[in-house]
Amino acid sequence: MSKVSPCLWFNGEAEEAAKFYVSLLPDSRIETIQKNVIDSPGGKAGTVLVVEFTLAGQRFMALNGGMKMEYTHAVSFRIDCVDQAEVDRLWDALLANGGTAEQCGWLRDRYGVAWQIVPTVVGQYFGGPDAAAAARVMQAVLGMIKLDVEGLRRAYEGKKAA
Repeated sequence: MSKVSPCLWFNGEAEEAAKFYVSLLPDSRIETIQKNVIDSPGGKAGTVLVVEFTLAGQRFMALNGGMKMEYTHAVSFRIDCVDQAEVDRLWDALLANGGTAEQCGWLRDRYGVAWQIVPTVVGQYFGGPDAAAAARVMQAVLGMIKLDVEGLRRAYEGKKAA
């Protein structure tokens, strides 16, 4: 059966990035590391060309493509978090060493990859039967950088911020 998996482009940091990502989530591991067999745009012979890894059960590939390529918001990786502690842990880890926080639970890690760190409850609030509550949650999300589970709950219930 055919499978689809993302390929992330790096300029020499593919192995470092893959090791970092797999350290963050369960069911994650490095699968294979392929080296350049000749000098190529991806690097000198013997250097890492491709790292295949599994991140939270999803296969990825990291490629050292030989030049810096910019990521856009057209593609991002969403991590559903069970609670605020998980949001905080992943947020802090992905921002460490040069990441940048953005609006609505988005951030860019030190490699420029865009991530959405989202409490699972957001989907429940947006998909629930109370449209007014969902609208309040959307307003709350739009006003946040890192998403705050308690603040979202209060918005859903129509309570003022503490």
